[in-house]
Amino acid sequence: MQTKASPLLRFLPAIFIFIWASGYVVAKYGLPYAEPLTFLCLRYLGVIIFMLILALSMRAPWPERRFWLPIAIAGILMQAMYLGGIWCAVKLGMPAGVAALIANTQPIFTAFLGPIIGERIYGKQWAGLALGICGVALVVANKISVIGLSVSSVALAVMALIAMTIGTLYQKKTCPSFDVRTGQVIQFAASLLVTLPFALSLETQTIIWTPQFFAAMAWSVFVLSGVGISVLFIMIRHGEATKVTSYMYLVPAVTAAMAWLMFGEKLTMTAILGMVIALAGVALVVRPSR
Repeated sequence: MQTKASPLLRFLPAIFIFIWASGYVVAKYGLPYAEPLTFLCLRYLGVIIFMLILALSMRAPWPERRFWLPIAIAGILMQAMYLGGIWCAVKLGMPAGVAALIANTQPIFTAFLGPIIGERIYGKQWAGLALGICGVALVVANKISVIGLSVSSVALAVMALIAMTIGTLYQKKTCPSFDVRTGQVIQFAASLLVTLPFALSLETQTIIWTPQFFAAMAWSVFVLSGVGISVLFIMIRHGEATKVTSYMYLVPAVTAAMAWLMFGEKLTMTAILGMVIALAGVALVVRPSR
């Protein structure tokens, strides 16, 4: 897994969007067979083993000891708190559309906080951010409902949003360069240590061992985390945080297309219009300034 700049970097956003959007498939297949925190603990453990094998077999360099704590903190924010918050909010009854809308306001929060790490957003980029969130709202419009909403679910989703935003900026500022294999071992080990006590105290740890569960877990470990998180780290290292997070505006659109192809879910003209608007918004954000 190379982290040096190369022409391949231009393809990373497309890879990231597809992989991140496939999280819908994981939720669809995995959550019916395991409680959210229990599922995530197994996922974190799987990533630790997978990445540790890769790191040792390929003799990947470990970060200097003084960077272990910042890397671990970023991991807790971007993995344990973000994933745990979103998955638990959905489990508590929050409609997927509402969860997606809350999570995908992250680019705007990142833009507001960008000056902390020396990033400034200009006129056309603000317009792109506004277009992007409008596009996301249209894509998920038919899935937005107040049914199932509670103070707890909303609080968890907002916590996830804040954690992911701060984690992205914190990692960009404090630990910009580390090997993605050894870095993930540190981050997911820290996330497991934080998540496990909650899973043990709040859940029954009941797991129904079905082919669907194994497929969802394998995809979560090897693709969503193993590849997806690595791609995200490389993008954060080589790009501005706001530009990187703006790609998340396209995730609901790709998820909707996947759901239409794989599960026969309805794809409305409103959603298609939202896809186009979100794409236009991202183009404005990531286009180089003159």
